Amino acid sequence: MSYQSAVARMYALGHELAQTPSHKFDLAHMLVLLAAMENSEKKFPSVLIAGTNGKGSTAATLGSILRASGLRTGLYTSPHLVRINERIRINDAEISDNDFALLHDVVERTAERLVEDGELPWHPSFFEMLTAIAFEYFANSKIDLAVLEVGMGGRLDATNVVEPLVSVITDISLDHEKFLGNTIAEIAGEKAGIIRENGILVALPQSPDANNVIGNVILERNARAVSAVPYVPPISPASPQWFGSDTDGVAADRAWTGAETGRVETGALARPIERSLTRLSSRYPLQLMGKQITVETPLLGRHQLRNVALAIATAEELSKQGFSITAESIKRGVRETRWPGRFQVVAAHDNAPKMVFDVAHNPAGAWALRSTLSSIYEGGKLIFVFGAMRDKAIREITEILFPLADRVMATAADNPRSATPEEIREAAARTGSEIELQPHIPAALDRAQSAAGSDGIVVVTGSIYVVGEAMQVLGMHANGE
Repeated sequence: MSYQSAVARMYALGHELAQTPSHKFDLAHMLVLLAAMENSEKKFPSVLIAGTNGKGSTAATLGSILRASGLRTGLYTSPHLVRINERIRINDAEISDNDFALLHDVVERTAERLVEDGELPWHPSFFEMLTAIAFEYFANSKIDLAVLEVGMGGRLDATNVVEPLVSVITDISLDHEKFLGNTIAEIAGEKAGIIRENGILVALPQSPDANNVIGNVILERNARAVSAVPYVPPISPASPQWFGSDTDGVAADRAWTGAETGRVETGALARPIERSLTRLSSRYPLQLMGKQITVETPLLGRHQLRNVALAIATAEELSKQGFSITAESIKRGVRETRWPGRFQVVAAHDNAPKMVFDVAHNPAGAWALRSTLSSIYEGGKLIFVFGAMRDKAIREITEILFPLADRVMATAADNPRSATPEEIREAAARTGSEIELQPHIPAALDRAQSAAGSDGIVVVTGSIYVVGEAMQVLGMHANGE
C-alpha cells in the first residue's frame, strides 16, 4: 500500500473524536490490538503526559532535553499541523512516508483479522490505529525512551496502555466536556487516570477542585508526587531583566533571526519569498542539580513557564532513575526546543507584515494568547485570522480575544467540524468587533495582510487546523520553517 493510500485509509476512519453510540472509549480493545502485535508498547520505557493545555509544549520540551542528553528519543504528539507524520518522531525526525505506509499495513491487517475472528467488535479508531503505528515504530527503532502525549483525557486514552516511568499532568481546564465531563473535577478525574499504583507523578498546583481530585488519586494509588514549583521562575515574563519582548530593541543575546525560502500561494502574494523567522526567547536563572544555569526557552508566555518547569522536573526525576541527563543537557535541550504554531513569530518581509501563529482552541488557551500578545505587542495594530471547530466554546474564546483586534477575518479550515464564518460572527456578536467573513483561509490571509499593512501584525489563531492550514498556504513546514 502506498503512503497516500495509507493516509487516505486513516482519514476514512474519521477524525479523532468520531464515534457512534456503540463506539465507547475502551482500553480493552486497544489491549487486544497490541497483544496481537506482540505488545510493542512494552518494548520501550516511556513518560506519559496528560492535561488540557500545555501537554504538547511540555512533551516537546522534554523530548528536546532527552535528545540533548544523547538519548534516542521517541515523541508522539497530536494533532498535527500540516502532515500526519509530524505526530511520530524519533530524535525530532518525522517517521518517513515509507515507514508509515509499511506500519499502517501491518496494523491494518492485524485489525482486520481481529475483527474477522470476533476478537474486536469493530475496526480500531483513527487514534487507536495511529497510536499502534507509533508504538510499533518506536519498538522496531529501539529507542531509549518515548515521550507520549495523551490524545484526550487520560483514563481511557489509547496511550494509557503503557507503564510509564513518570506520569505528568499539565494545566487542566474545561474542554471536550462531551467526552470528559462538565466540571473541572470530572475532567481532572479523567486526567488522573494516568497515575499508576506506586508510580511517580510530576505536577504543579492547579485549581482547588483539580488539586483535590489529583491528590486523592495519588493517595489511593500510593503514588509519589514530584512538584515542579521549584523550577518555575518567581518573576514575571514581562520583566525586562530576563525577558525580551521582540527583536525591535531587544539585546541580540535575547532574540535572533534566521531565514528560509518559502512560497506563498495566495492572491497577489503568490511568489517565492525570503521569510525571516523571528526566534524570540525567555531567559531566567535556575538552580538545578547543584548548579545555577540560565534557562532560555523559545516558548513564550507566562503559561509556558509552567510547561518548561514540568519538563525540567521530569528530566531531573529521570536522571535519578539512571538516565544520563545533566544540568547542562537540560539547559541545551530547553534552548533547542521547537514547537511550531505556539506563539510562533514570522518577521515582516518585503511588503508583508509580521505574523504570529498560535493555537488557542479553548478559553484557557485564549487567555494565554491574550496575555502574551498584551505583554509583547501592547498597543500594536492586530489583525486576526480566526477559525474554530463547531464543538468548541467559540463565544467565550472570541470574547477573550477579539477585543484586542483592530479587525477579525472569520474563516474556516477544510474540516467537517469547522464552524462557518457566519457562526463565528454570531458567537462574537457581543464583542462589537469589526468582523469580515472569509470562507477560505487563503483569502482570509490575503485580506489580513492587506489590512495590517507594513506596520500591523497578523495573528492566525483558533483551531490547530486553521493554524496548520495557514502554514501550509504560506509554504511553511511543521518544523517551524
